[in-house]
Amino acid sequence: MDTYADLVFLGGRVVTVDARFTVASALAVTGGIISAVGRREDVAPFVGPGTRVIDLRGATLLPGINDSHLHGCAFGMAGPPLSLDLGHPAVSSLADVAAAVRQAVGRAPDGQWITGHGWDTGYLAECVTDPSRQPSRHDLDTVSRDHPVVLYSFSGHATWVNSKALELIGIDRSTVAPPGGAIVTDDAGEPTGLLHEAAQALVQNALPPLSRQERTDAIRSTLATLARLGVTSYTEPGLGPGGDGIMRGALGRQTLDVYHQLLADGELTARVGVLLLPTGMTSTAEEFARTLTALGGTAADPRRLAIHGVKIFADGIVPNKTAWMHEPYVGGGSGSLCVGGGTHAERITEIDAMIRHAHIAGHQLGVHVTGDRAIDTVADAFAAAMAEHPRPDARHYLIHGDFLTPHSMKVLAAHGFGVNMNPTIKWTVADMEEDFVGSGRAAYAWPYRDAIDAGVRVASGSDAPVTHPDWRQGIATMMLRESKATGRVSGPEQRIGLAEAVRTYTIDAAWQDFADDWKGSLEPGKVADLCVLDGDLLTTDPHDIPEMPVVLTVMDGQVVHDALRD
Repeated sequence: MDTYADLVFLGGRVVTVDARFTVASALAVTGGIISAVGRREDVAPFVGPGTRVIDLRGATLLPGINDSHLHGCAFGMAGPPLSLDLGHPAVSSLADVAAAVRQAVGRAPDGQWITGHGWDTGYLAECVTDPSRQPSRHDLDTVSRDHPVVLYSFSGHATWVNSKALELIGIDRSTVAPPGGAIVTDDAGEPTGLLHEAAQALVQNALPPLSRQERTDAIRSTLATLARLGVTSYTEPGLGPGGDGIMRGALGRQTLDVYHQLLADGELTARVGVLLLPTGMTSTAEEFARTLTALGGTAADPRRLAIHGVKIFADGIVPNKTAWMHEPYVGGGSGSLCVGGGTHAERITEIDAMIRHAHIAGHQLGVHVTGDRAIDTVADAFAAAMAEHPRPDARHYLIHGDFLTPHSMKVLAAHGFGVNMNPTIKWTVADMEEDFVGSGRAAYAWPYRDAIDAGVRVASGSDAPVTHPDWRQGIATMMLRESKATGRVSGPEQRIGLAEAVRTYTIDAAWQDFADDWKGSLEPGKVADLCVLDGDLLTTDPHDIPEMPVVLTVMDGQVVHDALRD
């Protein structure tokens, strides 16, 4: 043979994720491309003196995992040393949060901002005991009177600050929240220190933006974590002018510049697809169209760094009661669209116009939308834009799609649109959501079974830093529908099988990237993006999948994580 393989795998469960979900036992990689898949005798001719031959000993070889919704820069900056880790199990109570802030204050120069990320009322003991008890500036003032403190929730849709931060930002009882946002106040009308949705921009505009080096370090940290998890592709869902005021600019224009530099320097150990973010969490159609026209950008290697389209925020999230629902929340209110407009009808007109502008401009659209009424509105707007301006294979999709309805599923399937769901968020919030939408609706959230049966293309993503980008937990959750907090089953009728779950993290995520013809499955001619799990995934109890070690990760034929040689 003229060209021998660089890597050959033998003796394993090679899960190809081809159309028949074929399971082979051997695979060869030559020059970054899969050159053979089959049995030992099929790859034997590819073995030469320089070939690394790996005996899998029954381990599972999968396509490289594609996390189709992951904020790479934000995830990297959401933990130490850039930010306090306030997620579960690092903290379990408001008192734990205060203790972590107290320690940070003791280390910080006078006046320095203290930042943290990941708090979740569903895992803070005082809030679990009394759901009406919410984080307050008073919880932080006792440990930090002179240092401003800003703590981001796990969802990214709420920010908790202390009195010093409110003072520096200029928020008091007379401050009017921006459209689409809320400044939470107490019974006396004083700000509690909680800011929801677009009101978070008031904090962001007061914080010093991330430096270029901080952005670079954050993305490098993310890439290292993803390599250890077997993730070889991810979608960075929203970089651009609309992100300049979110998480100290982690989603801003400068972050995209850093990605370009990492690509040029050969440091991108995962493929990155980007949605541009013209405007932030609230916008008018006029502002969106004006900013959209000025957007642009390409990458030197679109298989490594690709700009696919644009992102729009349509509504908020259920725990803030800002997702737009057909039926009221427990305790009242139904949320609304978060775009400009004084009435529901005006806001529908605005979101329709924004979607039409992006569609006509030739962009793929990823729309953040969670409530069932908002989802129906966005799905109908997709269909209307396509009817008015037909485009082959636009691949627009809903981001999150928590409460997909039969109507929206029918519309998405009929037009070849998709949905990007979040099983690790389902795992995290399943119990908590009952307090907001009741047990029936909470169980239904993220209806994988119904969506797949309806013919909708479904991809899965972690939404990191909202959740840790561990696709193994995502697979287990799709199969089991068990919650993180209690282990209770939430919506068993929405369970899907292993093959279906794996597809959402591989070939169907590649479809979202317009890349299913060259990645996402283990077939000859496709790129060698690979993930090796220690053990037989096909026979493992789903409860044990999250503990299966990732022992090897290969991207474009290059080993980027290797526990086999450690």
